[in-house]
Amino acid sequence: MLSRLASTALGAATLAASFSAPAHAETTLRALFMAQAAYSEADVRAMTEGFTNENPDIKVELEFVPYEGLHDKTVLAQGSGGGYDVVLFDVIWPAEYAANNILVDQTDKITDEMKEGVLPGAWTTVNYDGKSYGMPWILDTKYLFYNKEMLEQAGIKAPPKTWEELASQARTIKEKGLLDEPIVWSWAQAEAAVCDYTTILSAYGGAFLNDAGKPVFQTDGGLEALQYMASTMENGITNPNSKEYLEEDVRRVFQNGEAAFALNWTYMYNLANDPEESKVAGKVGVVPAPGHEGTSKVSAVNGSMGLGVTTTSEHPDAAWDYITYMTSQPVQNEYAKLSLPIWKSSYEDPKVTDGQEELVEAAKQSLAAMYPRPTTPRYQELSQALQIAIQSAILDMASPEEALSEAADNSGL
Repeated sequence: MLSRLASTALGAATLAASFSAPAHAETTLRALFMAQAAYSEADVRAMTEGFTNENPDIKVELEFVPYEGLHDKTVLAQGSGGGYDVVLFDVIWPAEYAANNILVDQTDKITDEMKEGVLPGAWTTVNYDGKSYGMPWILDTKYLFYNKEMLEQAGIKAPPKTWEELASQARTIKEKGLLDEPIVWSWAQAEAAVCDYTTILSAYGGAFLNDAGKPVFQTDGGLEALQYMASTMENGITNPNSKEYLEEDVRRVFQNGEAAFALNWTYMYNLANDPEESKVAGKVGVVPAPGHEGTSKVSAVNGSMGLGVTTTSEHPDAAWDYITYMTSQPVQNEYAKLSLPIWKSSYEDPKVTDGQEELVEAAKQSLAAMYPRPTTPRYQELSQALQIAIQSAILDMASPEEALSEAADNSGL
């Protein structure tokens, strides 16, 4: 009798459990993003909500860190044997990540549709040594932003086409008493300064490394680039606080009407044109970063970023599904106001072009001219050395020649 009662109770408990258990076990993904430039945190959350609505059995936990913490956060989590399933990574990291087995090789999952539909330059973001370690997501470069009203007040008819012309126009604005320091940059001792340096280096026809992988940035166009940067500080046309600024500082200064010119990423265009955010809304112009007469017509740095699956992820297939959703053309076109899509045909879509025709026109030239920072597993050491060199030169602690020679010696290459 007791055994029958026990059996009945067990059956009832099992039945109750079957009704209360979810139909599918929930998969939880952890994803690491950047809280700086490009897509806003609100955009990423909205995109992710779209994915989880389509995949109710998958939950995505989002974490946002400043760009400066993105690399180390990824590497440290990997070293602890757990952490993230999906990570955002910069174009400069695939070599290091491949060497240290941080990202899953996704080459076999890149479809013909992806290969044909994505802009060729975007693939450099995730490719290394013939393999693809994710999907490109943020296609970005730095543009020259200018205050149209201020240029008009100074009698300047068109934005500068060369870096020398930029300096000349800045001097004109300064001499007319419109602004004491017309140019603002992100020259803090961080990767942002290396991106500005790379942009100017590309205009002057410089190179980072020779065919043997040894530094040559201390010569020719690389030297001229740092000489130019230091000269704008010395001549008083650069905001001296640029030595401490990152991209968000540049945006704040420009949209407060405190700069005539600024070098920054795509995302600044619509934010600086937002009357709720900006004092210069409707006055913002954007063109490709200038060139150098006899060498280049425009200049640009490859500041693109990709999404990849970590090798420690316990849910690599679900993580890849999330990445392909986030990088898909419909999603990118829907959120194209702070970061332009990776897809070729997106630039014919009114969702992308309407209201930002000037930016899209600049992008067509700039994205085709993006110059890469060196592809090397030791990039972090090289970048640190260059950051110190830039700071030394713009603060007049060393000549550009001395600063870059020391950087070459300390680059680890």
